[in-house]
Amino acid sequence: MQSFRMIKPAPALAPYVRHYWILEIDGVVPVRERVLPIGCVQLVFHRGESLFLPEEGRLQPRTMICGHTVGFSDVLSTGRLEMITVVFQPHAAKAFLHIPVRLFHGQSVAMDEVEDKEFKELTRQVGDAEEHDDCIRLIESFLIRRLYTFPGYEMKRVAAVLHEIEVCPRVDIPRLSSVACLGDKQLRRVFTDYMGTTPKEFVRIVRMQRALFMLQQDVATPFAQVAYACGFSDQSHMIREFKLFSGYTPAEYLAVCAPYSDYFSRM
Repeated sequence: MQSFRMIKPAPALAPYVRHYWILEIDGVVPVRERVLPIGCVQLVFHRGESLFLPEEGRLQPRTMICGHTVGFSDVLSTGRLEMITVVFQPHAAKAFLHIPVRLFHGQSVAMDEVEDKEFKELTRQVGDAEEHDDCIRLIESFLIRRLYTFPGYEMKRVAAVLHEIEVCPRVDIPRLSSVACLGDKQLRRVFTDYMGTTPKEFVRIVRMQRALFMLQQDVATPFAQVAYACGFSDQSHMIREFKLFSGYTPAEYLAVCAPYSDYFSRM
């Protein structure tokens, strides 16, 4: 048995939290899944067994922050799975973590390593809660408290840059610096602290997600058309990026997966 549910955040949190999702798998048959970069930092709670990372030969932490990566990873269920995940808006994780998000780049960091007493208490409460809806209420109360203690004076700059990346497939760094009213080096510093990755790397993640979304709308769209519309230099460039981000060429990916963009799809 498997169940998956997505939940919208409270209105006060909607600018900062994209959604929550809850996944349950009974554990009778192991499930293997390939995970691609989605462009959003995530907070994950394991209430059942943790997922196993075959390439690293270890289990995921019980509660963790998942930073941005360029590339893919495979995960394997090891028993009864019960996951609750907070998917932050791309620029908003720092509002709750209160530390630079770049510290989580390329890795999933156990909350125990962050040394934040409030997060540790939340982990305990979520683990002890009876129902999933109780977990979401606990998480939302915690996030709202953290939000009100965050100054966030650079967040509007980052949000403006993010919007430019989303609407302009062929945007370049000088254009993003101009939007933020910052120099290139200043933009990189501020962007990396809030987003957890550099502007250049994030543009690549969004470009890949844009291609997935275009194929999600029409799987028969010619690859050359997808490459042009999504800002790749040519079809060969798109094939190389697909291989890096998913482990497959576009044709191979479509043969084994239904294309879906976590970044551009909405509830």
